[in-house]
Amino acid sequence: MYLDPEKKKEIFGTYGASNTDTGSPEAQIALFSIRIAHLTEHLKSNHKDYTTERALKKLVGKRRRLLDYLMRKDINRYRAIIAHKELGIRK
Repeated sequence: MYLDPEKKKEIFGTYGASNTDTGSPEAQIALFSIRIAHLTEHLKSNHKDYTTERALKKLVGKRRRLLDYLMRKDINRYRAIIAHKELGIRK
C-alpha cells in the first residue's frame, strides 16, 4: 500500500497530539487529505475507473463532515487545520 505504518505515524505526529493519536479530527482530516490526493493522481491516468471515483467522492464527503464537526466544536482548531497549505484544503 502507498501508506506504510511509519508514514501514518509521521502524519499522526504532525497533525495529531502524538504518533498514536488516530482519533482526533485533525489527524483523520490529514489522513483523508493524503488519500484524496493519492486517488486524484490515480484518476488522472485512469479516468474510467469509476469505483475509485466513487471512493474518492465518499472520502471527500467524510472529510467535509469532519471539517464541519470541527468548525461547530472548536473554530480555532478548524482554522489551524485549514491553515496547513500542504493538505490542500480550502474553504
